[in-house]
Amino acid sequence: MPCYRCGTRQVDPDRGSRPWLRGVRSDRQVLICPACQSAGEWVADLDRCQVCASIRLVRRLGEVECRECGNVGAPVTVASATDISSTAGHGIASPGLSEEVEQAIAKVLRRTSRPAPIS
Repeated sequence: MPCYRCGTRQVDPDRGSRPWLRGVRSDRQVLICPACQSAGEWVADLDRCQVCASIRLVRRLGEVECRECGNVGAPVTVASATDISSTAGHGIASPGLSEEVEQAIAKVLRRTSRPAPIS
């Protein structure tokens, strides 16, 4: 999954290091790269918890959970529904999960050779 602001892809971090942050924007899980984190503008783009107003939200299995207070439910959405198709107005459209999975499967299948049929 790329950074929702600049489109940079996450690489495997050093052991113990977690420089990328997760958040929820327009009811979708997003990642924020270290470079965009330093800009500071990304905080206003994220959804907030209805209970404690924290931005520390995680989306999984159709639910949004606040990592600050533990509330599970719908976030307070900041961005409009039309922003979902584009990435924060920066002109970088990120493919949906199904497209990313399809691309990954195609990449793996091209590398593996199929065994010869048994005669």
